[in-house]
Amino acid sequence: MKHQQYNIKFPVTESHQLGQDEVFFHLTQNRQDIKFRFHEYGEIYKRPGLYEQLFYHRLRCNSPQKVAHILGKVLRDNRVEMTELRVLDLGAGNGMFGEQLHTVGVARVIGVDISEEAHIACERDRPGVYDAYYVCDFSNLDASTRQELAAWRIDCLSCVAALGFGDIPAKAFANAFNLVAPSGWVAFNIKESFLLESDTSGFSRLIKSLLVNDALEVHHLERYRHRISIDGRQLFYYALVGKKACDIPDHLLSSLGDS
Repeated sequence: MKHQQYNIKFPVTESHQLGQDEVFFHLTQNRQDIKFRFHEYGEIYKRPGLYEQLFYHRLRCNSPQKVAHILGKVLRDNRVEMTELRVLDLGAGNGMFGEQLHTVGVARVIGVDISEEAHIACERDRPGVYDAYYVCDFSNLDASTRQELAAWRIDCLSCVAALGFGDIPAKAFANAFNLVAPSGWVAFNIKESFLLESDTSGFSRLIKSLLVNDALEVHHLERYRHRISIDGRQLFYYALVGKKACDIPDHLLSSLGDS
């Protein structure tokens, strides 16, 4: 689908002077100059093609293709029949990663996002990518939604370009992780700093706990260029694909609070 080209302008401010979730751009539309933070996804999704133009054309983000490629390779190496896999795509947005999952052979994908604007954008731009799409808060999942999701018998969780900046809190990721069947698969990417010892955020502690306590058996961990910044610097992330060994215990979930 061909979308209009937007007039996007980046500020003179060096991006390293801002947190990655504070970076902004200007959009000139109807002779008005509108300022958006990169993480104001709801407003960005309302404008068809703006998300793709900003992140994938201007800033050369390649995470959906990269993580999908790694997941596909790991599953093939483990002789997993991908057409039988049931993937929960957490932070599905407008369906970019869901689309990539189909390219590596996955047939059944369930999308989840907290934003109704994301759901509307997905239906507009990539109809049919998801077998179902739930708009809900995984930090506070009600019993009926949890039961409905459990009925899908999820055996793979994906989460791409959505973790660690408050977009998806640690508790939301943990609740999604616990919906995955034992020996199911998990694929996600995270900013490289989240694996540093100095990072004590809730999400960083959660990921480290998964690895230390062997709740997640790592099959592939790779550092790669996620995208470039507005001033041209390379931003590196880690892509991780692993097999779930057990649920995240309640005591660890409660210790994360709302972080």
